[in-house]
Amino acid sequence: MRLLLVEDDLKIASFVIKGLKESGFVVDHMDNGEDGLHMALNESYDAAIIDIMLPKIDGLTLIKKLREQKINLPILILSAKRSVSDKVKGLQTGCDDYLTKPFAFSELLARVQALIRRASGTTESSGFVVGELSINILTREVTRDNKKINLQPREFALLEYLMRNSGRVVSKTMIMENVWDYNFDPHTNVVEARICMLRDKIDKGFSPKLIHTIRGAGYVLKETA
Repeated sequence: MRLLLVEDDLKIASFVIKGLKESGFVVDHMDNGEDGLHMALNESYDAAIIDIMLPKIDGLTLIKKLREQKINLPILILSAKRSVSDKVKGLQTGCDDYLTKPFAFSELLARVQALIRRASGTTESSGFVVGELSINILTREVTRDNKKINLQPREFALLEYLMRNSGRVVSKTMIMENVWDYNFDPHTNVVEARICMLRDKIDKGFSPKLIHTIRGAGYVLKETA
């Protein structure tokens, strides 16, 4: 899952980025509204977290421009402005949720997850199921044939991406953009290595195999080869 964070307070940004990455998200950070607008218009994100008081273009103007361009990206405003009128103005401009500073990261994470679930049409308790393999996005539990499988955060993010795209071939580049940082070295074998580790946990000892390599194209998660 890929998020856009537009926040000029580097201390807050660092805190948020660290927490989101530990939760399996890929995060692009911009410290001003102009660059944030450019990224939101030209890249694909699952959600955005935007401060109001930003250099160059303020957060409300940024959101307004996105909505004028029919960009339906789920947006959470993160702001020190706490009055009811500020919150109403933010929601009327086009944001989907509003969180005031200071905040608990657990609440930020829960709100972002809720926005993504709402946008994708999933319910709060739902996850993804392919054959006997299932993942729960909220509890981050993975089971196959009713056996619990323990995954590292990056492995969970990789499996979630594969399951969200079950039956569809995803390239190495697509995986890197959505599971790792966007500027990750394209010549690295980290994707192949993580796929191998994930296979050991998801497919080893189970039948049928679910993760398949499509030579020259990428990977696909499905019940049959």
